[in-house]
Amino acid sequence: MKNITYFPFYNLLSKRDLILQLIIRETSKRYKGTYLGILWSLLTPLLMLATYTVVFSFILQTPKGVPVKSDPGLPYFAFSIFSGLIPFYVFSEILVGSPNCILAVPNYVKKVVFPLEILPVVLLGSSIIHSMISVVVLIIGVAISLGTFSSTLYMLPLAYVPLIFLCLGTGWLLASLGVYIRDIDKVADVGSQIIFFLCPIVYSELVIPESYRWFLNFNPIAVVISDFRSILLWNHGIYWIPWIRWTVLLVVYAWICYIWFLKTKKGFANVM
Repeated sequence: MKNITYFPFYNLLSKRDLILQLIIRETSKRYKGTYLGILWSLLTPLLMLATYTVVFSFILQTPKGVPVKSDPGLPYFAFSIFSGLIPFYVFSEILVGSPNCILAVPNYVKKVVFPLEILPVVLLGSSIIHSMISVVVLIIGVAISLGTFSSTLYMLPLAYVPLIFLCLGTGWLLASLGVYIRDIDKVADVGSQIIFFLCPIVYSELVIPESYRWFLNFNPIAVVISDFRSILLWNHGIYWIPWIRWTVLLVVYAWICYIWFLKTKKGFANVM
């Protein structure tokens, strides 16, 4: 039992009440002082979806090679982009926010006995809440256009699984590195923009030459995006072989990063 803290699920589960309280605080803090408050979490995806619909349905034509549903009333390309942005924004918020999540609370490091390892979890929890609101907006938009819901929506929680482990591992790794290397936040910000263009969000996998398409199999975010689209738009469900492979790999990745965080956090107070 001496090393029980090296098992993240046991450790996080024992602090679930504190994590939940901090997630609620983090979610509400985003819109603190605004007139509409938490309503912005609903209005933002609505405005984004409306913008994509107008731009790609009436201004720009759907690119060749993008599969389009037969129903002409469905602004499919706009929905396709929106569905890809939902998981990407979750990962991007972790990528950009984690390097400073420990630096932002120096009192937690120096003066208070606080489980610092839950801070990236809190950031992830808040991001997932906002992503779920975007999912609801997308489901309603598709239902209005098609008059029906996707028959594979029940698989959506499974699509979040590899994304969660990827974000947890990345969050623990970057939160730790951000304390020792203050340039990590700048690197993460640029990295987020690069990763965006390496993912099939504003373009279809079909426009990539077949000889280079294998690259997407080594991009976990691309795999998650494909599952989100398949579930929300295509009624195909999850692509099980990539899902199983990446879930196993990312569980190991998250566990290694968690151990790294616990090992390195012993020196946080000395460098802050």
